[in-house]
Amino acid sequence: MRDAFINALNTQRITNEWVNDIAQNLVNAYTPGYREKKFTFKTFLDGSIADTSLRNLGQGKSSPGTSDENIFLEGSGYFVLRNDKGRLVYTRLGEFKFDGEGVYRSKDGQAVQGYILNDKGEIMNGAKPVDADSFVDTAFDGGAASVPTTNIKLWRDPSNGKYLGKYEEFEFKDDGILYGKADGGKVTTPLYKVAIINFHNPQELFEVTEGQFIETVESGKPVVGRGEVRSGLIELSNVDFDANTSYYQQAQMQLELANQLIKSHKQLLQNAIELMSN
Repeated sequence: MRDAFINALNTQRITNEWVNDIAQNLVNAYTPGYREKKFTFKTFLDGSIADTSLRNLGQGKSSPGTSDENIFLEGSGYFVLRNDKGRLVYTRLGEFKFDGEGVYRSKDGQAVQGYILNDKGEIMNGAKPVDADSFVDTAFDGGAASVPTTNIKLWRDPSNGKYLGKYEEFEFKDDGILYGKADGGKVTTPLYKVAIINFHNPQELFEVTEGQFIETVESGKPVVGRGEVRSGLIELSNVDFDANTSYYQQAQMQLELANQLIKSHKQLLQNAIELMSN
């Protein structure tokens, strides 16, 4: 038998959760790298319960970054960071810069990961190059995870001020490759490829801090991500502001209705108790 009072209590509880998610989305509508939270519902005999809150994995708009060293990922996947304990963390926010020692780092100091390249632009796995087609073909089997990543580092030679002692400048290309440039740009040498990683089930990544995730058993092992890397840009939040404003209005109406039903049931209960006591 369905109990209207229980229905109202459940509706009040889950609507409060929905409002909290919407409010978080609206507050972070302009936070770079923020992933919108999606709230869904399912029902059971005596009311409604909240389904797992999902993340919107869609593309956020690009915006000029704080430096030409920032990068933007257009496509699916995540940049890879390594913290000071060696743990890998995944993020969409490419607000990276080279530090005083030439290490490419996130805003909070974690080292951006990449693959070492030879002069032909081939990914190196130890002393051996990895064929590009083989690297991509093994993506869905987790093959990319077997190629170790490394810190991207461009130290400057104090004797001549050049990167790695021989490059006047550097440039990130759309394929995610970092090139060293010498002789006024006439000589370009591939140095690193920025690691782009994805997962079979990215919804199940665990968010350890805002915009940074770690893998779980449910997410599966990392595989190769796909997309283009653009320098000097960062990804904005992917929150749909207008839609969330509309959701907030709907949630408020739903909450008011649930509160009114609870109030009515409490009044009926109070009246029943008074009648029984007379």
